[in-house]
Amino acid sequence: MLQQTTVSTAEKPQEWRAEFRATLALAWPLILTNLTMSLIGATDVLMVGWLGPTQLAASSLGFNLSMLLAIFGMGLVTGASPLMASEIGRRAHSVRDIRRTFRQALWLVAMLSVPMLLILWNTGAILLLLGQDAGLAALAQDYIRAYMWSIPLFLATLVFRNFLAALERPMWSLVVGVVGVLGNILFNYALIFGHFGMPALGVVGAGVGSVLTNAMMLMLMIIVVYRHRRFRRYHLLGRWWRSDWPRFFQMTRIGTPIAVSHAFEAGVFSAAVVLMGWISTAAVAAHAVALQLASLTFMVPMGLAQAATVRVGIGHGRGDAAHIRRAGWTSFAMGTGFMALMALLMLAIPGTLTGFFIDRSNPANAEVAELAVSFLIVAALFQIADGAQVVGAGMLRGLHDTFVPMLFALFGYWVIGIGVGAWLAFERDWGGVGIWTGLATGLGIVAVLMLTRWMQRARLGLLPVAAPLRQGASLPI
Repeated sequence: MLQQTTVSTAEKPQEWRAEFRATLALAWPLILTNLTMSLIGATDVLMVGWLGPTQLAASSLGFNLSMLLAIFGMGLVTGASPLMASEIGRRAHSVRDIRRTFRQALWLVAMLSVPMLLILWNTGAILLLLGQDAGLAALAQDYIRAYMWSIPLFLATLVFRNFLAALERPMWSLVVGVVGVLGNILFNYALIFGHFGMPALGVVGAGVGSVLTNAMMLMLMIIVVYRHRRFRRYHLLGRWWRSDWPRFFQMTRIGTPIAVSHAFEAGVFSAAVVLMGWISTAAVAAHAVALQLASLTFMVPMGLAQAATVRVGIGHGRGDAAHIRRAGWTSFAMGTGFMALMALLMLAIPGTLTGFFIDRSNPANAEVAELAVSFLIVAALFQIADGAQVVGAGMLRGLHDTFVPMLFALFGYWVIGIGVGAWLAFERDWGGVGIWTGLATGLGIVAVLMLTRWMQRARLGLLPVAAPLRQGASLPI
């Protein structure tokens, strides 16, 4: 009798196939939307790179500082995603609680924007304190004082994206993202180089172009949620001034560790830029190229992590341990599998890939091109670890587990990543390659810790109380 019961409750292959299809249907628009966001940054790097290595290095220094703050804000806003997903898992037609979470996410964006803008206004002074070249710091400040106004617009757009993802309707985010890429190319072309009757503003033009792009994307999102019959019933912006402190603090309790984790990860790459600046301007420019390529591949597991948060979150709301298991492992396998392919590609043609961002035929770029290739080869070696750690974090986020993963990020990125990288770069004279090797080591440590915690989720009490464990599977992996 026990054997019959166990067989009857075993997960069937068609359940895994159904989960794969559901995850893929949710993830691919999220992936492409993330890719459009990355392409907007890549467009800035590409076009500013045409101005010369100095402009590229300066904009990279400023952009990395701004992204450290923006990514912290992204993490806080992301706290809304598992809340909305779990609510949908509990009550598929919920409206009021979804709207409550959405409104408080916008409140959070407004509160965050003031200190962020004040910090970024002083970019030049901050870079000088970090030991950067005075000329690069001044040029970076000019760029950021134009660019920084795009960050509140971007975070508000992200709130809309989280809403659409929780409803498993991310296609509109992709449409808006594609329009954003095209708009950014047009704005940059006009404002950086002075086309269509516009003045040639150089790096400042790239910043103004980003503001116009993000404003356009936010307006398109508002139009979508108020015109589409599937979304307008939520009345997302109605009575937006009403406070809801219980929901606000619930969201920040989940979102703050995510934000700190994101800041640790972004901060380690920003710190790497500072360390590169201590080596040479060529090292900073080469780092920007290699990091941009690594960021492009990262968009796929990042999208799968977002899908994992929603799919696991729905299972969490239903109290369904089997759904949680399938949702998590499906996203994990897809993310690490893709990154393995990208590692092979980077190892096979590093020169060709870096050539998209810098003119390798120009003798003035020879040192930057050589360094970028060496950095990219190291980046290829941590692709799988990078995919594993971000999807693992997304899986745990669906269980509302964010505090311990934050500690993993602190240890892996800063103790291991920066510690090993700085030691190899300056004590062992590995230069920029040493910094990238440290980053790879830190990502690998974080990936192992995330996966271990996921596999121990039942023993650690991370499953919802209502979730029944199957017979013979008291500790599912």
